[in-house]
Amino acid sequence: GTPWGGELLRVEESRFQRLGQLRPLALPGGDRAAREPWRMAASALHALGRGNEIIHRFPHEGAEVVVQMLERGINAPPTSSAGRLFDAAAALLGIKDCANFEGQAALLLEGLALRRGRVNPLAGGYMLEESGTLDLLPLLDHLADLDDPAFGAALFHATLVRGLVEWAAQASARSGIRRVVLGGGCFVNVILRTAVRKGLEEAGLEVFEARRLPPNDGGLSLGQAWVAQAAVLQEE
Repeated sequence: GTPWGGELLRVEESRFQRLGQLRPLALPGGDRAAREPWRMAASALHALGRGNEIIHRFPHEGAEVVVQMLERGINAPPTSSAGRLFDAAAALLGIKDCANFEGQAALLLEGLALRRGRVNPLAGGYMLEESGTLDLLPLLDHLADLDDPAFGAALFHATLVRGLVEWAAQASARSGIRRVVLGGGCFVNVILRTAVRKGLEEAGLEVFEARRLPPNDGGLSLGQAWVAQAAVLQEE
């Protein structure tokens, strides 16, 4: 009953086991939040106990309603989507409050990070919980107070990469699985894709990524069809 995304999955033909997820954030207004990244920034501020900053920082039409949604938990389903995490970061850094198309905020965030160049990950920028949840709220908390969007964009990427690599490496150590597949729209991002691959390979893992098809919806839909086929063949 909630939008998934940002999952760490163990996959074997038609079966999967969820080993972890990104820490869920409320999605105020549902799908509208994908077009208005400031809503995800508001969600992050609320989760951080900084909800009193929302209306001042994002004086958009509907801001008061968004605050009420978050406070009451109405029309704000939790989502672990990595894309919405990018949106929150972009809006907190003042890069893009309202997008002309879904994914625009993430593209702008990536572009700024590429121009800024490499930075070190934020110490303490994420937490790995025993449940398998990767919590990046500490990173968002730090970004909310930065006044350098380019540095913040690079810091976001560097910290997210380190978190993803440690997350997958720990799961590999527990499960014995040495193969990792990078899937989902966020792996269109060249910084994320390149750095996560490098980190996982340095950890001794074999990494697979999309080649003939994109890693986003086009590739995911083919994967869904393959899983469905595998499930049917197992039943026969």
